[in-house]
Amino acid sequence: MFENIVNALSSLCWKNSDHMMIKGRVVLMKKNVLDFKDLSASLLDNLHEFVGKSVSLQLVSASNGDPGNGMKGKVGKVAYLEDWSTTITPSLLAGESTYNITFEWDEEIGTPGAFLIKNNHHSEFYLKSLTLENVPGHGVIHFICNSWVYPSHKYQKDRIFFSNKTYFLSETPEPLLKYREEELQTLRGNGNNLQLQEWDRVYDYAYYNDLGDPDKGPKYARPVLGGSSEYPYPRRGRTGRQPTKSDANSESRLNLVMSLDIYVPRDERFGHLKLTDFLGYALKAIVPIIKPELESLFDSTPNEFDSFEDVLKLYGEIKEIRDYNIHAERLKENLQIDGEKLFKYPVPQVIKEDTSAWRTDEEFAREMLAGVNPVIIRRLQEFPPTSKLDPNIYGDQSSTIRKEHIESNLDGLTVDEAIAQNKLFILDHHDALMLYLRRINSTSTKTYASRTILFLQNNGTLKPLTIELSLPHPEGDQHGAISKVYIPAENGVENSIWQLAKAYVAVNDSGYHQLISHWLHTHAAIEPFIISANRQLSVLHPIHKLLYPHFRDTMNINALARQILINAGGILEATVFPSKYAMEMSSALYKDWTFPEQALPADLIKRGMAVEDSTSPHGLRLLINDYPYAVDGLEIWFAIKTWVQDYCSFYYKDDDTVKNDVELQSWWKELIEQGHGDKKNEPWWPKMKTVKELIETCTIIIWIASALHAAVNFGQYPYAGYLPNRPTISRRFMPEKGTIEYNELVENPDKAFLKTITAQLQTLVGVSLIEILSTHSSDEVYLGQRDTKHWTYDAEPLEAFDKFGKKLREIEERIVAMNDDVILENRVGGVKVPYTLLFPTSEGGLTGSGIPNSVSI
Repeated sequence: MFENIVNALSSLCWKNSDHMMIKGRVVLMKKNVLDFKDLSASLLDNLHEFVGKSVSLQLVSASNGDPGNGMKGKVGKVAYLEDWSTTITPSLLAGESTYNITFEWDEEIGTPGAFLIKNNHHSEFYLKSLTLENVPGHGVIHFICNSWVYPSHKYQKDRIFFSNKTYFLSETPEPLLKYREEELQTLRGNGNNLQLQEWDRVYDYAYYNDLGDPDKGPKYARPVLGGSSEYPYPRRGRTGRQPTKSDANSESRLNLVMSLDIYVPRDERFGHLKLTDFLGYALKAIVPIIKPELESLFDSTPNEFDSFEDVLKLYGEIKEIRDYNIHAERLKENLQIDGEKLFKYPVPQVIKEDTSAWRTDEEFAREMLAGVNPVIIRRLQEFPPTSKLDPNIYGDQSSTIRKEHIESNLDGLTVDEAIAQNKLFILDHHDALMLYLRRINSTSTKTYASRTILFLQNNGTLKPLTIELSLPHPEGDQHGAISKVYIPAENGVENSIWQLAKAYVAVNDSGYHQLISHWLHTHAAIEPFIISANRQLSVLHPIHKLLYPHFRDTMNINALARQILINAGGILEATVFPSKYAMEMSSALYKDWTFPEQALPADLIKRGMAVEDSTSPHGLRLLINDYPYAVDGLEIWFAIKTWVQDYCSFYYKDDDTVKNDVELQSWWKELIEQGHGDKKNEPWWPKMKTVKELIETCTIIIWIASALHAAVNFGQYPYAGYLPNRPTISRRFMPEKGTIEYNELVENPDKAFLKTITAQLQTLVGVSLIEILSTHSSDEVYLGQRDTKHWTYDAEPLEAFDKFGKKLREIEERIVAMNDDVILENRVGGVKVPYTLLFPTSEGGLTGSGIPNSVSI
């Protein structure tokens, strides 16, 4: 009956009107569709609909100002969404509904450039879009919204959304100009230090002063990262929580139950599909930690793996595991309380075809080029390797590796000849770790700083030649390092020692990867760009439209990381070797971060992995032809750059356009001076005065957020889901002759190996974590895709974007062909894991491929 009344009233209004009516379609998601606990608000909302209070919209003119309102765009008559209570979700996507709306047309509106919306309900809803049909003189007009709209009493100003047209500030139609400026001011906030609430839309900066919890005691105190020369760091999003009682400089923390409610601007929070996926896998991750029957799954020694067979019990049937996709039934299956299914993880790709190939020297070296951390290896250009640590503080840190350690394995070359022929490479974790190694080893961790030298063979693969393991001098840092050199051995205890040496290197690389390559260089480094863009670039601005999809979910995942992952006593400290010094160490290494070197070509040249060559594609020649990360990465890099160049060149016809772009200059100035404020005086920042600088800058941002993050994130489970391959902790030093540990190594090398690396409980926590981090959500949007085809009004950028998508599909075809080429041995290796981390698209789930647009997990 209620539906009939509404329809009759609607029909009556239409017939009695002497004015032209404009039909529109609104796509939104009600909160009660996403949150079944919100039933009371839903009932109140329906009551409001019955008495005439609902969701109201008013068109705003882009062509005619209102003299009585400061010449802001003339506002049309109020129109209401139709059939709120009776509309059933026909749905484009789960939870979405389309509503009709009818506007009474006023000729004085002219061109609608925006609309105001008031939500008179008791609960918020997610507004996706408004589409106007048959607007006189204009046809169809699209408004892309993608924003949560809270009840109107939560806002000081009505929410406004603009059409999908693009304007520089100087070109904005006068009637829209003040609306544009007011919207940016809302996003910047009013500058107060009050705690921000979930409906706030404020983007602001803060230091990383919320990692510690000093009120729990000194054990949980951590230094503030950012704002000092001692602990520089990128800025994070402000939450405004009160300081702790123990330390006025530290921000109080939410309890674990409230972790999901940590403030980020509402539109930065996960969508309902992503949140469902995330919560499901987070639940699976904590169950093994709390289930008391854990010990019964293993043979004899609580908290230890007794054999590699024990480790394999964690996984499903080898070679019989089905495709791992996110489905509710699979989650339900894995959460069975009875039996061992609770603990069955997907089989990591690295052991799927062969459970022992990971132990070979060939695979150890191959993963430096095609594994989860292929961004560290560099060409060796001096011998012995040197150190950049200050000798006045750290003494002599030069390598003790000598020519006699390696020359017998150089295929007849001398060391000097091998260097001259670009045949020697190094994985060098010495300096980065030595800074903190004495403190790290004061915890339960017992590890080394490492240098690994490798030789490039004629078949294009690398062969490890020697590993140097170093400790701080027991009499003080000023005395330099105590080092020991290990060389490969095929049999006996020497082989067992060599396997342990490789494990210590893997521990170094795992920690560096997680803290620096992954967290610091992608997650933390990109967040200030997101904050400054939202504060200074209007949604109407061309660069905002270009970068917007590359910011999705990043602030949310970073905020959750601060709550449960990188905090004092959090998962990272429990599972990665730097322990309580992890984030402090990442601050020390942020000192070496430079924005221009995040560009892939610049990075490869810096590491000596490529040289400039005008005769080579893209003017760059790789010194290891079969370097999968670099080969695929350069294809992706230049595809991104071509897209950015095509896009920017449409709007920026000359350098003066860049210089005179007020919002662009404000964005860049704030990014440097506040977002990365501890590096604001560095000379290497682009000046943002030319179109070339703008193109390079946007290319780097998109590269970091998409391809770089994909390359160092989605291989985590395929390679490190089997912890013996990528251990994250070492718990005792290399055994010395005459000790019990050495005798154990002789008698049972596998058990000695497992007692040295990550323990059983830490393995379960670590594997559960990286399973979450390596899993694509079911609503992921990948590079070359957008969540709507109407994201801009301009035809040429749309055509350029379509060309970008076609280029990425061509790259996918080439990647498939290269992975099938048996000559390219580094692309698959003995473990039979094809390199797909830079394959642009993917299905949802744990696939080991796909480049999401953003740092979204």
